[in-house]
Amino acid sequence: EDFDNRLVEFCVQDFKGKNKGRDLTTGSRAMLRLRTECERAKRALSSVTEVTIEIDQLLSELLKGVDYSVDISRTHFEK
Repeated sequence: EDFDNRLVEFCVQDFKGKNKGRDLTTGSRAMLRLRTECERAKRALSSVTEVTIEIDQLLSELLKGVDYSVDISRTHFEK
């Protein structure tokens, strides 16, 4: 659970940095989709060292076609 929260928060901040400060936390559907993908990434990281989180049109309900992609490594979150 703690790892999930750290991964979600990392992605929220990464998204803000890549999208001119746009805040994912204002969209409940976007956050649900992000949390689901982060949980998948966590499971994958138990057997591989790096995964890519990709979500098409993450903020489609708020903005037109804002896709999100980030590479996540196990070592980054083992700190």
